[in-house]
Amino acid sequence: MGSLNQVSKSRFHGLWALTNRELKKWYKAPFLLLMAIIQPVIWIGLFGKAMNIQAIFSSSPTSLPPPPDIPPQYLPALQEWIANISNQMFQGAFGTSDYFSFMAIGMLSFVIMFATMFSGMSIVWDRRLGFLNKVLSTPVARASIVLSKVLSTVIRALIQASIVLIVAYLLGLQFGADFRLWNLFGVFAALFLMSIGFSSLFIMIAIRSTRWETHMAVMNLLNLPLLFTSNSLFPTSYMPDWLQTVTKINPITYTTDAVRQLTLFATDMQQLTLDFTFLGIFAAVFTTIGILLSWKYLSR
Repeated sequence: MGSLNQVSKSRFHGLWALTNRELKKWYKAPFLLLMAIIQPVIWIGLFGKAMNIQAIFSSSPTSLPPPPDIPPQYLPALQEWIANISNQMFQGAFGTSDYFSFMAIGMLSFVIMFATMFSGMSIVWDRRLGFLNKVLSTPVARASIVLSKVLSTVIRALIQASIVLIVAYLLGLQFGADFRLWNLFGVFAALFLMSIGFSSLFIMIAIRSTRWETHMAVMNLLNLPLLFTSNSLFPTSYMPDWLQTVTKINPITYTTDAVRQLTLFATDMQQLTLDFTFLGIFAAVFTTIGILLSWKYLSR
């Protein structure tokens, strides 16, 4: 029994040691740490405020020329009526009267996706620099090598998402009437599952690669299709039918929907359960595949 406990402790220690090594490469490099903080701020501050779709709806009534047959005293009432119609159309399309809030919540998923895409690069460089061979010669389980990459990536991604959420709130993010502070636990649970699934996916892609150019090519191929076939920036109900079919298998769609329900919209428990079920299966399947591939393909 004592030897079994020692083996279990050793395996856990190996997982933590490798995870801590990955995190040290991040937080002990001032430039990388600074970029990790500044990048989300730039995205939410510049991109978020630049796409001010709401201004198009709100400014259109006053910019129209007055109808020739309407007496001047009725123009303010007419403009107010048109403005109310515009707001109702916007509310019906996006589920909120503030597009920045709609987009800012979508940006959380995008930041998670972007951060996890680099998870596979670590394995590529460890292989090229010879560190992977040294780890494989130790008693550390191959699954621990993959899981350490996943855990360190998840921690970094969640920190960046937290920065985005804080900056978005400072820039005017408006939470819904049903929002409660404890809803944030659900928000980070959804982001956690998504980050586990995506980091496992990109590690799985890079597990046999020896060239960082190959992994970068895959990242560049996938990032924009994953973003634009989701509901991060635009409601999927207004997309073409064939594209709506693609959005239904995109994990970003389910993550963004869950987070918006917990922060902006009224919560639909049936849909929220579906979102978390999909994300849980997504995370479990790709983590399992990553571990299985590590047993088969991680070799000296």
